[in-house]
Amino acid sequence: MCSSDLQLSVFFCVLKNVNMTKAYNFSAGPAMLPRQVLERVQQELLEYNSAKASVMEISHRGVDFMEIAQKSEQDLRDLMSIPSNYKVLFLQGGASAQFSMVPINLLRGKTKANYAHTGHWSKKAIAEGSRYCDVNVCVDSSKNKYTDIEDFQNWKIDLDGAYLHYTPNETIAGLEFDYTPELDIPLVADMSSTILSREIDVSKYGVIYAGAQKNIGPAGLTIVVVREDLIGKVVKGQPVMFDYSTQANNDSMFNTPATLSWYIAGCVFEWIKEQGGLSVMAKINHAKAKTLYEAIDNSDFYYNPVSIKYRSWMNVPFLLVDDSLNELFLERSLEANLLTLKGHRSVGGMRASIYNAMPQEGVDALVNFMNDFEKDFG
Repeated sequence: MCSSDLQLSVFFCVLKNVNMTKAYNFSAGPAMLPRQVLERVQQELLEYNSAKASVMEISHRGVDFMEIAQKSEQDLRDLMSIPSNYKVLFLQGGASAQFSMVPINLLRGKTKANYAHTGHWSKKAIAEGSRYCDVNVCVDSSKNKYTDIEDFQNWKIDLDGAYLHYTPNETIAGLEFDYTPELDIPLVADMSSTILSREIDVSKYGVIYAGAQKNIGPAGLTIVVVREDLIGKVVKGQPVMFDYSTQANNDSMFNTPATLSWYIAGCVFEWIKEQGGLSVMAKINHAKAKTLYEAIDNSDFYYNPVSIKYRSWMNVPFLLVDDSLNELFLERSLEANLLTLKGHRSVGGMRASIYNAMPQEGVDALVNFMNDFEKDFG
């Protein structure tokens, strides 16, 4: 064994035996990962199976990684009940790259598309979509500061548009749809902060995409689920990398993929299966959100501005009535090992992201802290 390998071995042996302080990370992304997954990755990081190399070092075209790729895709298909006429792509570029790839692939000769404007990320999707076509903003929640969504029956959808793009859960404002829009044109969903949190009917969608760093794994990976009949006719003159058929025909390996992120995502898929699948995750996530919203609603010290019907299970913003206490709240919460609670600058206050990996005990710890802070400063 060379000296560098020996040093790494010593490092990981020490790390494995350290009693880490229990902390709960409420970051919106990159987000908390399941402890069991982190421990597994730690064990396999130096040498994956019998490859005699780290999972970060093995070829993406070698037998070991091909097995990882195939199993992770099948596990995701099993979890989401993805029909056989859909391709699953493991890409890079985040959801932001999909803001371009969606119109490039789905306009299919048309010159306009529908977009729902319900928050920060849908606004970005609209700006990028506008570079490729005429965008019909069929609903606009900016008028109520992203706290409510107009009834679907009142949306001004142009059925001559190529598709309808929406964001089921807006991470920043904590605004979440409680239904899936149904119409006769392809439905496109940016599910970055809600994928795998509950069961969905994939067959209702033309395209689903999600950055991995919230509810799937570490940053660097983007999952795209696309119906096969929507692949193969792209806007001319665009990068070949942005053509879904390029990725589908090369099993997401036209270029070297984000192998470590892909591997860890596969570990997360296995972990979700072990928990009982998405029906079980939905019950857990609903219970966590209920715990936190009840604490907020039963208080005169905190409040949440979002319409109750459209409150997010995954991202819970809350504000202090006396915002002069914000910095003190953040200081004290950090001391209590409750991490990354500062709200987005456009909203202010606090935000607790409680994705799949956040256990109920983490939410309970936050609620207990909130109650104690209110007693001391309310």
